[in-house]
Amino acid sequence: MVYDEITEIRFHGRGGQGAVTAANILVGAALKAGFYGQAIPFFGAERRGAPVVAYARISKLPIRTRSAVRTPSVVVVLDRRLSELVDVLEGLKVGGTVLVNSPEAPDMRGAFRVCYVDAVKIALRHNLVLSGWVLVNTPITGALAKIIELPIEAVEETIKELIGGGLGELNAAAARESFEGVRCVE
Repeated sequence: MVYDEITEIRFHGRGGQGAVTAANILVGAALKAGFYGQAIPFFGAERRGAPVVAYARISKLPIRTRSAVRTPSVVVVLDRRLSELVDVLEGLKVGGTVLVNSPEAPDMRGAFRVCYVDAVKIALRHNLVLSGWVLVNTPITGALAKIIELPIEAVEETIKELIGGGLGELNAAAARESFEGVRCVE
């Protein structure tokens, strides 16, 4: 993906899944790769398990916009069941991409590309569980890096810096596994 224009990304998740952290990791990796980036958390009365949204922008040029993302090029869905509660495709640009945490190709149709990765399976394989919640944010960020052509090394480095220690290593390994395992339906 070429960043001549701003690439806008919207993350849909549930409170506790790490959608905001995923946006921050993505932007940190973009900065390491020489791009401009901006992560925007959206907080309301969320609680663990409630639908949440976060945004990110990446560009070769400085980003001056500070508003929520209304027409994303990419939509990331950390919990595929959210599409039953929220219109995750709202505003998605024609020709955009949807990345879904799913073990199989989601049944979504439209003028967009659908990609998927089993982030739950990958997170469990790396023991990324906190208080009974499977943490899918780092695996989904690795898959997203592949889709938007961001170097996985920048993602791994950012994860290791933000999380640190052995847990950072596990999360970076999960991101790499998702980077290599993401599938797209054309």
